[in-house]
Amino acid sequence: MPSLRNLAAPLCLFAALASPLSAQQPANKDWNAAGDAWWSHVQILADDKLEGRGTGTSGYEAAAKYVEDQFKAIGLKPAGVNGYRQDVDLVPLMLDKENSVFQVGSTTFALGDDIVLSPRVATYGAIDAPMVFIGYGLHVPRKHVDDLAGLDLKGKIVVFYNAAPENLLGPQRAYARIAGERWKALEAAGALGYVQIAPPRRGAPPSPTTTPRPTLAFADPTLEPADGPKLVATLTASGQAKLFTGSGHTPAELKALADAGKPLPVFPLPGTLHAKTIVITPRKPFITSPNLIGELEGSDHKLRKEYVIISAHLDHLGVGKPVDGDSIYNGAMDNASGIASVIEAAKIITAGPRPKRSILFVAFMGEELGELGSQYFATKPTVPKKQIVGDLNMDMYLPLFPLRYLEVQGLGESTLGNDARAVCQLDDVEPQFDKQPDENRFVRSDQVNFVKQGIPALAFKFGWTPDSPEEKTFNDWVKTRYHRPSDDLKQTVDKAVAAQFTSLLSQLAVRVADAPLRPQWYPESSFYVELPKK
Repeated sequence: MPSLRNLAAPLCLFAALASPLSAQQPANKDWNAAGDAWWSHVQILADDKLEGRGTGTSGYEAAAKYVEDQFKAIGLKPAGVNGYRQDVDLVPLMLDKENSVFQVGSTTFALGDDIVLSPRVATYGAIDAPMVFIGYGLHVPRKHVDDLAGLDLKGKIVVFYNAAPENLLGPQRAYARIAGERWKALEAAGALGYVQIAPPRRGAPPSPTTTPRPTLAFADPTLEPADGPKLVATLTASGQAKLFTGSGHTPAELKALADAGKPLPVFPLPGTLHAKTIVITPRKPFITSPNLIGELEGSDHKLRKEYVIISAHLDHLGVGKPVDGDSIYNGAMDNASGIASVIEAAKIITAGPRPKRSILFVAFMGEELGELGSQYFATKPTVPKKQIVGDLNMDMYLPLFPLRYLEVQGLGESTLGNDARAVCQLDDVEPQFDKQPDENRFVRSDQVNFVKQGIPALAFKFGWTPDSPEEKTFNDWVKTRYHRPSDDLKQTVDKAVAAQFTSLLSQLAVRVADAPLRPQWYPESSFYVELPKK
């Protein structure tokens, strides 16, 4: 019997032609005027005056006030804790390098040079434990990947290469490597903590150009698990050379295998680890910044109690290291563009027939600090969690060329993919799967925190075909503007196609909001969660 996913394309084509839930892009719409309206928000949010909208800064607060004013002008109902706001309190975690230590046998590792200790650990104190290298350290039985099978990890510190074998494909290739997801399996196997070898992402900018970001934790202790790892560390090249001495294996050997996606060996490491992670934590919150939530209440007396979310992150990197004399990281495409589309989508949808389900328009804080705002909201939403049916998230969707193709991250994981295909069909846009899976984009932005809660989600990028001018434009932008001051208002952007995408997104949200059934994960999806029965 063919899978639901294999039937998706013909089914959604039929749905696109037959369903009353989607409306085609208006033929006579003035896309230039709509693009100018979209760009007007980007101009304000990415202006130098807001100094890069760093979470917790006055620039971010000014941006938040702007979004609040827009939500109010549109007529959205406040859906935060305090009006439109849901304040998130964070505290910094600072490593006490003077009193922390990492030593294997008689070999001491220099903190920062050989080993980087993370302050995000469950308990602070000494650990004395054997160490074992466990390959990729992945446990994904639904994908027939299990590096932990048959291993006795009880009371041990595990070391793994943070990559994925060639037979692990799709979004799970990245999702299984999220620290929290990986730790679930390691903890169940009895491990005390872990040390990783973290190769750079392919295609990532050659070097960071911002100042190091602080490690932050939620001030709310219920959001910081007490049963987390007792050690989290990352080896540098010099640290790898020290750790593998006498093991019978070399860092070069392991790198070659991992680069090719081949199986990695499993072996004990010589010596006993003695480690201490000592953390300094202030008593009061260090940063307070809001998520912003506006609601368009649904028209159906029953379905209005369910919610579709349109989201984007409001923050960027603030002020950092100067590049060509510019130290303001404006974040025009990352992600003032997404917030502009949230605002314009709210205008489009409120101007039409009211959808059956309610729609939440959400601007997240703290994405650049590790998706903290969306983690807070998805864990402690301002509406009943079980009533959230899906998230449509935007992060740096890059309207740099015509909208002929749309990369839909999560396209093959839930019935939201059918809805996306149907709307794309009506608008003469071809949907695409993620073409650069090693970039881990499906789990590198705010939609991942809804996925963790079992809520179907999608994210978007303008698509392209291999060896096309659009591919070059896309890749050049990532190399020269991503997380750099040059992501500013001086760059060339196609404002009209940004408006076309925003219209498509609005159609998709309304289609999901009006559907008789809420979105469902495909049973064969790695993220499959059986949703609660009515």
